[in-house]
Amino acid sequence: MAVDDAWYSGDPRRLAAVYQGQTHRQDGRRRLWGRDRTPTPDRRENRLHIPMPADVARRSAGLLFGEPPRLTVGDTALQGRLDELLGEHAERMLLEAAEVSAALGGVYLVAAWDAELGPRPLLTTVHADAALPEFRYGYMSAVTFWKELARNGATVLRHLERHARGRIEHALYEGTPDNIGRPVPLTEHPTTAAMVDSLGPSGVVETGIPQLTAAYWPNIGPNRQFRGSPLGRSDLQGPARDMCDALDETWSSWMRDIRLARARLIVPAAYLRDRGPGHGATFDQDREVWQGLDIPPTDGAGITLAQFAIRVEEHKATADALVRQIVEAAGYSPSTFGLDGGPAATATEVEARAHDSMVTRKTKTRYAAPAVADVVEAMLQLDRTLGFSRLTPERPAVVFGPAVAADPQSTAQTLALLAQAQAVSTETKIRIVHPEWEAEAVAAEVARIHSETGQGVPNPVPDFVS
Repeated sequence: MAVDDAWYSGDPRRLAAVYQGQTHRQDGRRRLWGRDRTPTPDRRENRLHIPMPADVARRSAGLLFGEPPRLTVGDTALQGRLDELLGEHAERMLLEAAEVSAALGGVYLVAAWDAELGPRPLLTTVHADAALPEFRYGYMSAVTFWKELARNGATVLRHLERHARGRIEHALYEGTPDNIGRPVPLTEHPTTAAMVDSLGPSGVVETGIPQLTAAYWPNIGPNRQFRGSPLGRSDLQGPARDMCDALDETWSSWMRDIRLARARLIVPAAYLRDRGPGHGATFDQDREVWQGLDIPPTDGAGITLAQFAIRVEEHKATADALVRQIVEAAGYSPSTFGLDGGPAATATEVEARAHDSMVTRKTKTRYAAPAVADVVEAMLQLDRTLGFSRLTPERPAVVFGPAVAADPQSTAQTLALLAQAQAVSTETKIRIVHPEWEAEAVAAEVARIHSETGQGVPNPVPDFVS
């Protein structure tokens, strides 16, 4: 996870730190970020990074939650309360969680509450590299979240929060950077000292519900590096990381060509400005007058222009090939990342072109839906147990929105053909056009259409002449 986090952050210093001592990639070539290139006054850091890993994680989250998911329950009153709990803040949290899950291989959804923020449970998240889960037969039975509160030299103070069935335990530990150390009273740090008044010195909270208040959301499975592990895998697990390293090497080489291709003049030494005795000489790569030669400064003699070619096409072709390999290794279609692009297309054509991305998205929804349903069910149970609501909780159904917005013209043509074949009702047509509408709004729209078009009015009984 530390390696995936370094790639996701896009920070060259973190990449160099995580690959320190790992000088070679799996293909045997030297690793760009494993080389010892400590910047010095006479040497700049010329290694550059393309944020491809972050882009993969962002696109993954956009495919899953470009449209917010719809969570539904059977009871109308409970549905209203659920919509109130899962507002715009929860939608943003799920979108951010999806991006982190794609980068690190998983994320934790946590149901919390704070009376000062309002009488309602809250949806929060914890990243996978700040948790220690406990699994039993593939199901998470407990999880401990940890947070570093203070660091003084070799002493580190950490807050541990363990979620088990029916309870949450808080503890404070004093240790070292690589050792959790010993437990200390919660009053040793202001952050945890505030909990003592409400929780007592034990730091235990009885939730009053039978299930966990945290749910693990694996990005996708199986974990190829640790077979049999219930943890999910990152989109960059495997050779994609080395290909990202090669992409950065290609980009750095391209920018090096541009630096070397700057036009510079080689002139006699007499043409250069003397800095004076004792000042020495400095190397300035932005100078247009580059280097002096001991030749007579006659009229125009000895002046030479040095300018190298920039290998644009070679670098671009190599970078495009590496991007394609990274995208396909992560399970996505190149068109999702702007490769194999073309003119504007309908939603159906976009989905056909992005077939691999749609398959990966559908697979990821099967991992995300149970975790979302678990934590929302826990929120509804906490809502009743804490006295915020009297409604009976239910487990919600999770329906993900479309990955690609439907094209209005294509939808209209489809509905026209279905209506011509008398294979669709007015209610079904409205639900296709407005899938977000409630049953009452659909019924009202059906009544208005029937009233305007005269449909649904019984035919008068004809008068028969005897």
